[in-house]
Amino acid sequence: MLFPSSILLFITTFAVELVLSSPAQIPFALQNTNKPRKLHGRFLHITDMHPDPYYTPHSAESTSCHRKKSKKKKNIAGLYGTPYSECDSPFRLTNHTLDYLKDNWADEIDFVIWTGDNARHDNDRKLPRTPTEINDLNRAVAAKMKKIFTNRGIPVIPSLGNNDVWRPALFLNVFSTCPNSITNEFASIWNAFIPFPYLQVFQRGAYYAVDVIPDQLGVISLNTMYFYDSNKVVGGCAFKEPNDPGNLEIDWLEVQLEMFRERGMQVWISGHVPPSPGNYFPECYVRYVDLALRYQDIILGHLFGHMNVDHFFFLEAVDLEIFPDKKAVIRNDDEMEISGEGGLFDTLIEEFGALPKSPKLADYAVVNVAPSVVPNPFLPAFRVFSYNISDTAHETILRNRRKPKKPSKRKHGHNRDGQRNRTEHCRSEEYQDTWRCHLDQPLDSDPDSPSRRNQLFTPLGYAQYYAPGLAQANKTHGPQFELEYLTYRVEALHPDGGAEKGFQYPVPLRHLPEELREAGVGKSKYLPYKMRDLTIGSWIRLAREIADDKRRKLRKRFRKYMSVGGV
Repeated sequence: MLFPSSILLFITTFAVELVLSSPAQIPFALQNTNKPRKLHGRFLHITDMHPDPYYTPHSAESTSCHRKKSKKKKNIAGLYGTPYSECDSPFRLTNHTLDYLKDNWADEIDFVIWTGDNARHDNDRKLPRTPTEINDLNRAVAAKMKKIFTNRGIPVIPSLGNNDVWRPALFLNVFSTCPNSITNEFASIWNAFIPFPYLQVFQRGAYYAVDVIPDQLGVISLNTMYFYDSNKVVGGCAFKEPNDPGNLEIDWLEVQLEMFRERGMQVWISGHVPPSPGNYFPECYVRYVDLALRYQDIILGHLFGHMNVDHFFFLEAVDLEIFPDKKAVIRNDDEMEISGEGGLFDTLIEEFGALPKSPKLADYAVVNVAPSVVPNPFLPAFRVFSYNISDTAHETILRNRRKPKKPSKRKHGHNRDGQRNRTEHCRSEEYQDTWRCHLDQPLDSDPDSPSRRNQLFTPLGYAQYYAPGLAQANKTHGPQFELEYLTYRVEALHPDGGAEKGFQYPVPLRHLPEELREAGVGKSKYLPYKMRDLTIGSWIRLAREIADDKRRKLRKRFRKYMSVGGV
């Protein structure tokens, strides 16, 4: 396919110019590094940029913002993007977003989790995508990320998105056999991000792991295409197919988690498509939930994109049980609307409302799904997380390493609905060859895990930024990123003693709105959740509050954030 001159210009230029009440913290010095760097206790999560080389300002939204002039003024493509539409990102937006991060955040963070989809959607039949276009867009975005972050010594951990693959590849054997042209191409595109020891593994499966703080904190980047139920050429992690790509990846993930545990490390798991019954093959989902709970002692959290909707949900031990008397409720998360009967919002409220008052924390893991940069269908956004880097907590974890705790044995049938005779069901032909009947390793039950108690590397909160004036932006006044909300309690924003005593602010004061820059602030619209930290217990408390009929104002705010500034 021949690219117009504007795309050729993009490829050459974009590659260079693109696209609480927790204790105050004193950063500890990193050891075992060739170039010691100061920790800031923050990292960036960015996802779903979807740059579109054919985006044309003032064109019709009905043409994917590619051509024609719209007769309706409200359906005209904007200069920096068209929010609440199905159009992808113009280069102005992806450039503007990454340049903003370069100028404002690149010197304030420790690493970047980047969860995929760096090419446009294949939603215009008159301009079908090609593998060359997809690879060129990914290569250009990767070059920009390298220039902004990697060249500063900041690790970047990308994940493969479903739109980073030419769609026919999802239905041909090319993606079920590895190495292949896709994994080889991305091994080249991401050569600056993938540690050399993992290169061969990546070429086989497009997944890998990184130490973002050597020997202390890691990130695992998954290839969720092997779990994604839209990929019809893989076996869906079937129990009788041990060589299915999804099973091989889960096997690899288990080995990595065991290695991280033996090294006394903590780890984030990242990927593009979030693990849910509506996104993953049932058997892949069960295996993922099993590992998420078995290694809850070292997994800090699960970060994903794909949905373009700001929300969180839980993986639960009950998902591992057998309910032959109940019809499975499988939601198609790809197609689910936020509102309306059976929409994502209503589904989440129902699930949050079913959480027990006194939950057994070992039975839960939290998945965070971040909103997208592409204004499809909402406003551009990104998140900056903070995490505990206190010197005191560092000493605590070193003591814990010397005396590792063994997880307790799993109590089969522990769920909200009472005991179930799992053994009896697993004798039946229907269930005996499913993973539910062959997962017998103990679940973690360590109450001192950083995912359950605030200590070294525990996630403390995040600040979400968005561009509310995107539709009004013009050549002289580009869109401005503003704080949308914070998860913190107000007192956490101003640690006692402040910078004079070397304490670490979770959010640099210059990134806060004027009303939050001084200590002693009371209520603020930017602080709706008032979370102590991002431990599992804190998420469960928030979920129950959102589901509480007496907290309708909070529920309304949660609904608004799901649509990133929408209604």
